[in-house]
Amino acid sequence: MTDRIVARDHIDRTLAEAVAAGKAPGVVAIAADESGVFYEGAFGQRDLSTGPTMTLDTVFRIASMTKAITSVAAMQLVEAGKLSLDEPVPAIDPALASPQVLAGFSPSGEPMLRPARRPITLRHLLTHTAGFTYEAWNANTLRYVQVTDTPSTQTGKLAALRLPLAFDPGDQWEYGINIDWIGRLIEAASGQSIAAYFEKRIFGPLGMADTGFTTTPEQRARQVHVHQRQGNGALEAQPLSEPITPEFHAGGGGLLSTARDYIAFLQMLMHEGSLAGARILRPETIAEMNRNQIGDLQAGIMKTQVPERSNDVDFFPGMPVRWGLAYMINTLPGPNGRSANSLSWAGLFNSYYWLDPVRRVAGVILMQILPFADPRAVALFGRFERGVYKLLDAGAHS
Repeated sequence: MTDRIVARDHIDRTLAEAVAAGKAPGVVAIAADESGVFYEGAFGQRDLSTGPTMTLDTVFRIASMTKAITSVAAMQLVEAGKLSLDEPVPAIDPALASPQVLAGFSPSGEPMLRPARRPITLRHLLTHTAGFTYEAWNANTLRYVQVTDTPSTQTGKLAALRLPLAFDPGDQWEYGINIDWIGRLIEAASGQSIAAYFEKRIFGPLGMADTGFTTTPEQRARQVHVHQRQGNGALEAQPLSEPITPEFHAGGGGLLSTARDYIAFLQMLMHEGSLAGARILRPETIAEMNRNQIGDLQAGIMKTQVPERSNDVDFFPGMPVRWGLAYMINTLPGPNGRSANSLSWAGLFNSYYWLDPVRRVAGVILMQILPFADPRAVALFGRFERGVYKLLDAGAHS
């Protein structure tokens, strides 16, 4: 009993001290094992300039933590025979039907394009090996966007997705807009918007009542402000983004959610596709999603082109890192407790999760800080993870 209390108090103190030291404006963290949630805590403020205090039901922009949810939806449609992993993807747009590779730029600065050598498959998109990239981490894509006046994905315009590939499908791993395209494929295959599909097939069954692409007025009142890290390390609150009516909902990064909702999603994955009587995916599908899908390609390393949006990204320096059908896989044990072949990813605003299938534990830590991969936020994630394993070893539910 004493060891458990000490371990829980240690997590509380770690998170509270980080907030007090200005490492994060506020944080909500939660962890669960097979028996259910065994830690949750909320510290700091939703807005450093005005408050209020962070609570367990605070709503966050989870950005690329959306990707795992969209990937699960795609695999539901694979199970149903409506999508195929390895056939060319449905020709819903020229960017998918006739993909072009950006071969460079002419002396006058015009993009030079050539046809891709092979078609794009759903497996390519799920594993970030299709060739689509983000301008934030690819210099040529950033230049292309600037030269052609391609809109940002934040505008919600479909033209933002119509980018050339950086390489031929299957040749490399590079993080990109792949999962946004999967959102479009889900809509075409299901005949529903992804918002409606997610609600019916994932959020409703799992009780994720605070997760969606839009917020009610009551949810918006619980939303946390993004804080921009300044050059001196201080955090400056930004206004809440104004709601827009997008041409597409971003399956790669558009969701808002809470820690409690997202841990329910991770518990479903931990329980091989079901939770509280709701079957979301078959166990064999979950097993396939959790396997390395990219062979010997290295994943997870991203060099920033837009420093105000992201730092360089390399969460496991020197480690062979791979990718499944939804998330990153650390091939060796992590430095903070997770087992080899654990699953994880993150959101642009410094929100993070991991799922350890060996120890049967999952954790979520949500912050709202730019730029991504903020060193202080990443270090706090690591300390939270270490605390979770200490609490687990102390008998989390005893």
